[in-house]
Amino acid sequence: MARTTHVPSIITAGVLLVAYVGLEWLSFIHEHKGVPVTPWNPGLGVVFAVLVLKGAAYGAVLFIGVIVAETFVLHTQIAWSVILAMAALVTVSYTAAAIIARRYLRLDTDLTHVRDVLVLMATGAAGAAASAVLLTVLLLAADELKVSDLAQSSLPLLVGDAIGIAVMTPLLLRASLRWHDITRKALAPFLPEIMLYVLATSFALWMIIGSDSPNYYKYLSLLFLPVVAAAVRHGIDGSCLALAATQLGLVALLHRYKYDAAAFTEFQVVMLVLTLTGLLVGVVVSERQRADRAAREAEARLADLQAQAARAARMNMVSGMASALAHEINQPMTAARALARSVQQILRSPGADLERAQSNLATLVAQIDHAGGVVRRMRDFLRRGQPHFSTVDVRAMLDDALVLAGPAATARGIRVDLAADDAIPSIFGDRIQLQQVILNLVHNAVEAIADSHRADGHIQIQAHLSGRDAVEISIADNGVGIPQGQPLFEPLASPKTDGLGLGLSICTSIVQAHGGRLWLQSSERGATEFRFSLPLPTQAPT
Repeated sequence: MARTTHVPSIITAGVLLVAYVGLEWLSFIHEHKGVPVTPWNPGLGVVFAVLVLKGAAYGAVLFIGVIVAETFVLHTQIAWSVILAMAALVTVSYTAAAIIARRYLRLDTDLTHVRDVLVLMATGAAGAAASAVLLTVLLLAADELKVSDLAQSSLPLLVGDAIGIAVMTPLLLRASLRWHDITRKALAPFLPEIMLYVLATSFALWMIIGSDSPNYYKYLSLLFLPVVAAAVRHGIDGSCLALAATQLGLVALLHRYKYDAAAFTEFQVVMLVLTLTGLLVGVVVSERQRADRAAREAEARLADLQAQAARAARMNMVSGMASALAHEINQPMTAARALARSVQQILRSPGADLERAQSNLATLVAQIDHAGGVVRRMRDFLRRGQPHFSTVDVRAMLDDALVLAGPAATARGIRVDLAADDAIPSIFGDRIQLQQVILNLVHNAVEAIADSHRADGHIQIQAHLSGRDAVEISIADNGVGIPQGQPLFEPLASPKTDGLGLGLSICTSIVQAHGGRLWLQSSERGATEFRFSLPLPTQAPT
């Protein structure tokens, strides 16, 4: 069992060692006093990514990798003791940098924030600086290096290691996160765009190096275009891939045209600036994309919560009207039962009065239709789902709402009057949602009158045209009124001790969604009035 546990680590270490040495061989230009001269060090970037992800145990791979690279890639002639010391110093520098990044600076390996990219770059650069300084001191002490050689060895080493970490480490960290998404099927839609980036990068590199122009440095800015474009299009993932492709192409051309060490530092400085620019643009774009997704998800959750709150408000309203509605339904059903028995008696008697029986049957059907209408309106009001916008007859909507709200008012001895202009045109909206606004305002009025203990409770509902472009509906009552300064329309704010504070907030949202507004016209005791306006359609809906 113990052997099985260690097999994946051994395999990973072996693959990592091969990758490190192979990338050292690919990127290596030539050796100068035991130091590899190269525009970047991709192998180090790969190992640093594993150190950050897997921990300090993989520092042993870096130690062995440095020894193998110095011996078989650089073919160095320095003493074995110095090689071992170099491997130890490199390993300690980068392992310590990885530990500091994860344990003390809390680096998030997803690299989804600018802070994480800056932490990674800072710790990687600190490791590169520590490694370069320690190696320089070691080689100077071992008489393998002179002070005059620093410009040709230590500085290119420092910048090359920093670029290797800046390019390869983010690429590996992002690839480990999205490994399952990297499939041929997933990449197929992006192949034309990838080819375009490859062509643009190849052209820029040819202009810089392949044209044999003595002024090739003036074209280095061309490399920024494909990198920044990829970062803007695809965020941090696009910038990582574009930077890796650019670096690989640059090293390939430097190999082919055999540039000397003097040119490396100039290339490296520009490439370091390019790398930092591409990463920062990419992570900023990714942050913006993530913020946009989070905003859309929050809006969707808010809409769902509003729908649930609206349903809860409807249920709360209906629970208060339940007994009155039961009485309202019981009356026509009792009358229908009595009428049915009277028809039975008429039909059983000799010389049955068929005309009277027919009249009773018609009245019976009307009573049943009335009860069925109450049930149907209640069922429609309780339905939950997506808003259904259509042409709404304002007078019919008010009548239907009063069928539901009327019994609760009547049960408490409250008179409800409706005055609506016959010339009010239809509006465009969701009938059930608008009924909820009316029912909630009427329900609040009933409770306000009940709290006042008045014997002459009265609710007045009016609807009329407001100008030429809106319908205005008002609900007035002679209840207890509303305290001054009460935040009525905010969520969870209610003047009632047992109120949820959702009703008026939901009503406001519904009215605003229909392009109108809801306001408190009067808060006086005995003369409280709410009004809301709804715009008329500018043209007939199709």
